[in-house]
This record gives sequence, C-alpha cells and structure tokens, in this order.
Amino acid sequence: MTRWIAADWGTSRLRLWAMADGVVVDSAVSEDGMGGLAPDGFEPAFLSAAQRMLPFAGRVPVLICGMAGARTGWHEVAYGPVPGPPLHPPERVPAGDPRLEVRILPGLAQSDPPDVMRGEETQIAGLVASDPGFDGVLCLPGTHTKWVRVAGGRVLAFRTVMTGELFALLATRSTLSAFAAEGWDDPAFDAAMRQGLDRPGGLTGDLFAIRAGGLLRGDPPGAARARLSGLLIGAEVAAMRDLWPGQPVTLLGDAGLAALYHRALTMAGLAAGTTDGTALTLAGLIAARAQFARDTA
Repeated sequence: MTRWIAADWGTSRLRLWAMADGVVVDSAVSEDGMGGLAPDGFEPAFLSAAQRMLPFAGRVPVLICGMAGARTGWHEVAYGPVPGPPLHPPERVPAGDPRLEVRILPGLAQSDPPDVMRGEETQIAGLVASDPGFDGVLCLPGTHTKWVRVAGGRVLAFRTVMTGELFALLATRSTLSAFAAEGWDDPAFDAAMRQGLDRPGGLTGDLFAIRAGGLLRGDPPGAARARLSGLLIGAEVAAMRDLWPGQPVTLLGDAGLAALYHRALTMAGLAAGTTDGTALTLAGLIAARAQFARDTA
C-alpha cells in the first residue's frame, strides 16, 4: 500500500517512487519534464504518471524536489540560504485533485557570488544521510554542473557551470554544428581535455580550431564532437581547482557523464569517487520526509 509518493521533477523528466514504510513499492518515469510544461500542466502530468500509485479514496502525501518549485514550475517555492543545511521545510502546494497532499522542497540560494540550485540539494541531503561526516567537494555533472563544498552536514558554498548547455548549443546551433553533430573519439577527447586543463584561457580560440580542423584536415565528426566536449570539461575542471585542493571530490549523477568528469579529474591529478545520483535523490527525499514528518504527514 502506498503511504506517500516521492518525486524528483527535473527539466527533462519526472521520476516517481511509491513508498511504504521507507520501502519502494512502485516507481515510474515520465518524459513530462518541467521544460515542456506550463504551470497549469504540472498536476495533470503528475496524475498521468502516478495513476497506478494513487488511492481510489483518501489522500496521499506527495513530496517533490526539483524544478516543480521553480518560478515557471507547478508552484514557486523560496530558496533556503547558503551556508546552511541542504534541506529546508517543504511548502504546501494547492492541488485540484482531492487525493493529493502536495509539498515541494525548497532549493538553495547563495548571495555572493549569486547562485541557485533546485533538486541537487536533495541529492546532497541523501549523501549526508549516508555519510554524516562527509567533508569535501561534490561535483554534480549535468546541463548546469554544480560544484559544492560540504562539511558538517552543511552546504558551505557552491558554483554552477553551464558546460552541458554550452556543449549542446555549440554542437547543434553554432558554426561548429556541421562538424560536431554526432559520433565520438576517445583519444580526441583526452587530448582536448588535457588542452583545456593546461590552458583554459585559450578556450574560445581552441573551439574555433575544431571548425578549421574539419575544413582543412577533414577531421571526422566523432573527433570534432569529442574535442568540443574535452575542451569544455577540461576548462571547467581547471576553473574549479581553487575549490578542491586538499579536498576529496565525489561525483554524483548520470554514469556516462560522471565518467567523463572522472577522467578529467584523474588527468588533473585527483582521485575522485563516484556515486549514483538517482539513489541519492531518493535517499534525500526519504530523509526530508523523516526530518519534516509533521509537515509532510
């Protein structure tokens, strides 16, 4: 029997877990991410994805993290401050269906330099729940990669880097798109990543050289695409060096993308660990449910 529903609403998809006494009894994934929904589309999208989890009568608590709380989401929820704990009390959201008791967890905001996150704070909470003594840096690769300094169960500072979005734009909508649209080449990625690490200041010129290489040498699309990714990730890791000297780094997130960042960190001389981000999201939602039991019951 479903006691409550945990949900992670990202830009591109919605993940749901039906929970009973801390155990997952059902799960679902929907492609109705925040990026394709208007505010009035969130409740119908949720009902469609969760239909087999909902009771025929009565109310079921729903606890959501991620972009459902954004300004263009289901209901805007204020940010919790950084420095501070990763979890803050969830906010109740009006729902038309009488079976839903919906609450959304706040994201985190940093005033100087200004930065925000939604969803990643729940993964951080999941890590802290499993390792309360963690003292180091978390890297959460994605469209907007987060680098987060965590100690004593608190988020001390973080930075967001738009590497994933830049890669997508350059590969599909820039002068490089004719050369880097598809394929892959591991040696080209590693060489470009070393170049990005060693001289991040040369990034914009090195990017144009991808086009020139395609025109003059006939570099194949796979090599061009891999070079684009390697230059961007290498430059990003180089720019984040001041965050992690002397600190362990743990990668959270998609296994494929995390593997590329792991290669970059290894090349930079750092042994990084890797943890499944989806599992930590669920662990963070369970921790939030327990921490704010009176608010989410």
